[in-house]
Amino acid sequence: MSGNDTNGTNATGAGGATDNRKGAGETDRTLTTRQGHPVSNNQNTRTVGNRGPATLENYQFIEKITHFDRERIPERVVHARGAGAHGYFEAYGTFGNEPIGNYTRAKLFQEKGKQTPVFVRFSSVIHGGHSPETLRDPRGFATKFYTEDGNWDLVGNNLKIFFIRDAMKFPDMVHAFKPDPVTNLQSMERFFDFVSNTPEATHMITFLFSPWGIPANYRQMQGSGVNTYKWVNAKGEAVLVKYHWDPQQGVKNLTQSEAEEIQAKNFNHATQDLYEAIERGDYPSWELKVQIMEDGEHPELDFDPLDDTKLWDEDKFPMVPVGKMVLNKNPENYFAEVEQAAFGTGVLVDGLDFSDDKMLQGRTLSYSDTQRYRVGSNYLQLPINAPKKRVTTNQRDGQMAFYVDVAPGQNPHINYEPSSLNGLVEAEASGQPHEPHYDAELVRQTIDRTNDFGQAGDTFRKLEQWERDELIHNLGDALSTCAPVIQEKMLANLTQADPEYGRLVAEAIKKSAAMKSDHEGTFPAREGMEIAEELGHKTDGY
Repeated sequence: MSGNDTNGTNATGAGGATDNRKGAGETDRTLTTRQGHPVSNNQNTRTVGNRGPATLENYQFIEKITHFDRERIPERVVHARGAGAHGYFEAYGTFGNEPIGNYTRAKLFQEKGKQTPVFVRFSSVIHGGHSPETLRDPRGFATKFYTEDGNWDLVGNNLKIFFIRDAMKFPDMVHAFKPDPVTNLQSMERFFDFVSNTPEATHMITFLFSPWGIPANYRQMQGSGVNTYKWVNAKGEAVLVKYHWDPQQGVKNLTQSEAEEIQAKNFNHATQDLYEAIERGDYPSWELKVQIMEDGEHPELDFDPLDDTKLWDEDKFPMVPVGKMVLNKNPENYFAEVEQAAFGTGVLVDGLDFSDDKMLQGRTLSYSDTQRYRVGSNYLQLPINAPKKRVTTNQRDGQMAFYVDVAPGQNPHINYEPSSLNGLVEAEASGQPHEPHYDAELVRQTIDRTNDFGQAGDTFRKLEQWERDELIHNLGDALSTCAPVIQEKMLANLTQADPEYGRLVAEAIKKSAAMKSDHEGTFPAREGMEIAEELGHKTDGY
């Protein structure tokens, strides 16, 4: 039955609503919230001015993202497949030739040689918990710093940019990249249907379908915080910052054919590589490099510095080393440490702060909300997630609570504040607060300087020839399975990035389509399926 059926019943069938009434101006395909409210803007969160910040009464976004956080039990919706290790971060104590305290009062950075325990979880993003580690996919790079002021989670990916710039689109993006809800098969047509209609993703696609889309292993993989954050000094002055991890083992990526060769023999190769390197004492290390920019809109740039689909030019905003991380201990139990490790972009210590980056603001709600659902409301009592310092809160009870955050000498009857009966008290401020000023209307709008194609073209032109050849081949092969309307939109986007980019991918699509037609069948995996049928042993059952 067609989804456009208008016989007065709900076209979704059993389990759906029994009434198909529509409001004025609505059609059968009008998008609504779960409350039935028509959605007139599904592209942007509601923000103070079009640069942000987001506001708490974003009902549409909160309904959308909190439902998305609860779509899988108990596996993570994204970043399901992961590996992890313990180690330490050692601060350099400076930012270039300056004391780092000029920019941030965060204690873990202040003293040269100061070491902070860390736990790192590496992961793939889209694929499931037992998927091969050779698949083309961004890789997660999440670091938990157990500082003296509590935990700091630096949650990012191997690539420095992302597909989208507004968290409103995150559930749509992941749905498009995950398996088809009917067939349970992942589809390049679904993937590129979303991407072709999301021009800002052109830059990320250029990285993802190049060799950078398949890191060779976790030890030789870069990391980035992706989002724009702030540093705040003792005076309350702030600068915009971006974080980047640079592997001291060198960077290594795989071509598609190299990945397929590994996958034929080992689909756990990255996890195995990390574990065995640490076991033999070959401890991997990364240098943490930071880019800073004066806090503000920066109209002199052709992009918005809060846009996570963009890179900051290293010539103008150099990568400055601020410390080094070493991983020197494997987990003792994978489930207790790696699987139950829980990260959140809102987990910041004093001296670190949020920017108005729309993706960061949405992730800050979503990540910790997901952990409370997936692991439980007391996930921060688990050893892997608990700060390595005293915790004293007035939070009580909840599923799986196994101790109470009571301070020495605290009146156990008092679980609220303020109180005159020996309860908990507020801490003294460690510096002046950072108080950005806003004077803008509350709107649903895209940022002014989108420039969706400029940096994508720059990245394409900077790739080495072999990387460019791999990118063109991979895009051509993937797009050859897509409907013509999707191919046309993608080629239009790529051509705007660089005319040669679009031309070469168009030629690659034709070449790949011709090769597929020679092999009969149009589905990329069909040839392998037919081989399996030929080689499989036929039986009559048990």
